[in-house]
Amino acid sequence: MFFFGRKNEYTMEKRGMEIDDAVLTVTESDAAKIEWPLRRAVIRSFWGMAVIALSVLAVRIAYLNVILGAKYQQTAEENSLRSLVIPAPRGIIYDRFGKQLVYNTPSMDVIFTPADIPEDQLRQEEMMRLLSSTFVLDPGVLDELFRKFDRTSLQPLIIKERVSQEEALLFLSRSRDLPGISLYKTTKRHYTDSLIFSHLLGYEGKIRKEELELHPEYLLTDAIGKQGIEKSYEAFLRGKRGYQQAEVDALGQVKKELGSIQPTPGSDLILNIDADLQKKIFDSLQELLEKKDLKRAVAIALDPRSGAVRALVSLPSFDNNLFAEGISSEAYQGLINDPALPLFNRAVAGEYPPGSTIKPVLAVAALTEGVINESTQIESRGGISVGNFFFGDWKTHGFTDVRRAIAVSSDVFFYSIGGGYGSVPGLGMERMKKYENLFGYGNKTGIDVPGETDGLIPDPAWKQDVIGERWYIGDDYHAAIGQGFVLATPLQILNSIAAIANGGTLYVPRIVREIRSADGKTTVVDQMVIRKDFIRPDILEIAREGMRATIMDSQGTAQALRALPVAVAGKTGTAQFGNDKKTHGWFVSFAPYEDPSLAMIVLVEGQGEEGYNAVPVTKDVYEWYFSRPEILGSDE
Repeated sequence: MFFFGRKNEYTMEKRGMEIDDAVLTVTESDAAKIEWPLRRAVIRSFWGMAVIALSVLAVRIAYLNVILGAKYQQTAEENSLRSLVIPAPRGIIYDRFGKQLVYNTPSMDVIFTPADIPEDQLRQEEMMRLLSSTFVLDPGVLDELFRKFDRTSLQPLIIKERVSQEEALLFLSRSRDLPGISLYKTTKRHYTDSLIFSHLLGYEGKIRKEELELHPEYLLTDAIGKQGIEKSYEAFLRGKRGYQQAEVDALGQVKKELGSIQPTPGSDLILNIDADLQKKIFDSLQELLEKKDLKRAVAIALDPRSGAVRALVSLPSFDNNLFAEGISSEAYQGLINDPALPLFNRAVAGEYPPGSTIKPVLAVAALTEGVINESTQIESRGGISVGNFFFGDWKTHGFTDVRRAIAVSSDVFFYSIGGGYGSVPGLGMERMKKYENLFGYGNKTGIDVPGETDGLIPDPAWKQDVIGERWYIGDDYHAAIGQGFVLATPLQILNSIAAIANGGTLYVPRIVREIRSADGKTTVVDQMVIRKDFIRPDILEIAREGMRATIMDSQGTAQALRALPVAVAGKTGTAQFGNDKKTHGWFVSFAPYEDPSLAMIVLVEGQGEEGYNAVPVTKDVYEWYFSRPEILGSDE
C-alpha cells in the first residue's frame, strides 16, 4: 500500500516537470500561438470609452430624474389615471305657461386625444384610412387634425359631431386599431316648431377656436349658445361638467372606472313668451306672404305694463335644428346666400324708416313744447310748397287737429309741426331728436337677445359729417313723417308706442321671466325701467285718443279693426326703402284701449298701400288672442 502511493506521487511530479519543461523550451512562433498580449494604449482606450459611456448614461439618468422627473411622473400618472369629462345637460326653455320649447336628446361625437396617437407616421396614415372608411367626414378634416396636433396634449379634439348609430357600431368593431380615438357621449338640442321660434331661441353648437379664446374655461368638445336666448343666457343654461376617474392603458382605452363626480345640469328658463301667440302670429304672417307673393315680415307683441315680450317673429325664418345637428356646408351656404336673409333677425336688427308710426311721438313733442295745443287746426290741401319744392300729402285732409291728424295720418300737419309752416313755428330737428330719443329711438332697447342695433335719428351735425351737406328745411319735413335719414328697428317703434299706452314708462323689453336652477331655486328677472314720467299724462292721453280715432274715425286708416270685440288703438305707416323704391307697411297698436295688456307691431316689406297688409294680420291675431280663456281670466 505504501509503495503504491509513492509511485503515484512520483509519476505526478514527473508529469509536472514535463509540462514546465515544455513551456520553457517552446519556440517563439509556437508562443505566439499560445498567447496574444494587449498593448497598454488599447487597454487605456477601452477604459476611456467605458468611462465616457458611463458618464453620458449617468448624466442622462440625472437629467430625466431631476430635470424632467416631475413632468414624466405627471405624464405617467395621467396615462394611467385620467379624468374623463361628463358633459352637463343644458337647461330647458319653457314658455310662460310651461310649454317646453327645446329638448336634450342623446348624441355621440367621435373625438381625437393627441397624446394617445401613435408617433409612427405609417401607423397614422393607416388610422386615417380606417377612419375615412368608418365615418362620413368632410374633406380635409383628418389631414388638419393629424398634421397639426400637439402630441403632448390631452385636450380632446372633435373629428365628427353627431355620429350615426351605424357609424358608432362600426367604430366599436375597429376601436383596437384606432388608439387615441373614442366616442364621446353628449346631448344635442332639439327645438320644437323650429321655424317658428328660431330667431327667438337661437341655437347652440360646438365652440370654435376663436370663441375658445374668449371662453378659456370651455373645452373644444363643449357646446355654446350661438344666437338668440341660447347665447344671451349661456352662463345659466350651460351647467357644470362632471368627471369620471378611470385607469387607462397606453392607447387611452379605459381599463377600470374609479368613481365619478356627476355634472350639474344647467338652469331652466321660463320665458315671457306665449308660445301659442307666437305660432298664431307666425301662421298669419306666413299665410299673408304666400298669398301676396312676398318674402319678408316682422311682428312683435309685448305687455306694455311690464315690457314682457309675448311674441317675436321674423320672416323668412330658418330651421335651427340644422345648426344643432351640425349643419352641412351646402345647407349653410344656401342660407347665407338667400337674398331674403333668413338668418337675419329683422325684429331687433332691421333698420327701417318708421314712416307715420313716429307721428304720435312727434305729436307729444309738439304739444309739450307748445308748438301746438290740442285745438290747433292745420289745413291739408294735398301738400305744401316751399320755394321750388313741393312736399305732398298722401291725401287731401282739410283742417285737422292733432287727434284727427294722427287718425288720418295727415302729412301736412306733421310737416308743419316738424319743420314749421305758416303760423306754426315747427320743432326743428334738434327738438324732434330730443323727444324721439326720450321715447327710445336712436338707442338699443336692451332686449335680452343679441344682435340689436341702434337705428338712427339724424341731426345737422350728423349730415355734415356723414353726407358732407348742410341740413335743409326739407330734411325737417322728411324726418317729421318718419322718412329721410330716420331709421328705427321694429322693436324701438313698438316700445315707444307701449310707453304712450301705459301712461309714460319706457321699459327694457324682456324675453326671460324666471331662471330656475337645478336645485329648484327660482330667480325672477326684474323689470327694468329706462325712464318714466318724462311726459305729462294729459298729453299722452291726447296721443292715445288720436290712435283710437285711427280705428273709430270715419276716415281713420285702420277702420277694419272697429268690429273687434276688444277696443284697439293704433297707427298705420308706410315708407319707401331700398333703391327700387318699394314700400313697406306698418301697423302698431295696443289693446284693450282702456287698460292695455298687449301692444303689437306688424311690418310687411314690399307692399304698396298704407297698412294694407299689416292691419288684416293684426285683426286676425287680436280676434284670436282676446277670445282665449287663459287670457280673459288672466291678470298678466
